[in-house]
Amino acid sequence: MPVEVGEVRLVAQTEDVLGEVPLWDADRSALTWIDVLKPGFHRLDISTGETKSATPPEKLGSYALCRDGNVLVSGRNGMAIWNPETGSLERLSHPEADRPGNILNDGRTDQRGRFLVASMDKMLSGPKGRLWQVSAEGGVALMQDEDIYLPNSICWSPDGGTFYLGDSHTNLIFAYDYDLDTGRISNRRLFADTKDLPGDVDGSSVDSQGYLWNTRYDGGCLVRFSPDGEVDQIIELGVTKPTHLTFGGKDLKTAYITTARFRLPPEKLAAEPFSGGLLSMDVDVAGLPEPFYG
Repeated sequence: MPVEVGEVRLVAQTEDVLGEVPLWDADRSALTWIDVLKPGFHRLDISTGETKSATPPEKLGSYALCRDGNVLVSGRNGMAIWNPETGSLERLSHPEADRPGNILNDGRTDQRGRFLVASMDKMLSGPKGRLWQVSAEGGVALMQDEDIYLPNSICWSPDGGTFYLGDSHTNLIFAYDYDLDTGRISNRRLFADTKDLPGDVDGSSVDSQGYLWNTRYDGGCLVRFSPDGEVDQIIELGVTKPTHLTFGGKDLKTAYITTARFRLPPEKLAAEPFSGGLLSMDVDVAGLPEPFYG
């Protein structure tokens, strides 16, 4: 059933061209996110309200937090460990090296510290993307090599047994059985056909009740789906291009939403002063803790 939500607030106006991947760092009480296109990496200290920004080594599609303060980055040149404070960079692997037209896009860490990341053809010329698993112990493993155009919406159910992967090109979200012991996926099935909803599938997170919250790029809203894939609630945000969300704060009851200014005309930007910023709103359901990579 629908949950109560508070007003939408602007937390930080970083003027992101394409803000993405908000992650809650519980160890540091901080919210991190990226600008895919500038590129940029931001960290908001919740206790002080201060936002610090760093420039990644390349354009990123996604990333994961490491407990030691490093960041696993998924960029145009593959996977690497990067330290935003010192700038140190250790290259790990380049899963898409054999497909130079592909780039890595959305990614997330499972409850066992493995990072799943999906790729796409940069020109969207076909379903040429792949799904990869990256782990500190096992390196890189291919999980899926078909039917991926523009991957987004990677997240898991509260028990970690269901994996979600959406596609912004087809506006479909799929569910899979997920084996936490091996990290393997199986039993792919349609979770939600969102073609009739506003905008397009973008980033998602699941709350503690098992409901999936999906940002609707060019749709100006969040859609909360029940565990059986039915629309439970639509929440208007007042910006055209929300891109991703996560839950943070001490009780995980603050929703943080990234947004984009990409190709918005000046008159639209003037009417939407929150666009390109990090938004938040209070919700009366808790999210799930964000796992660290490794």
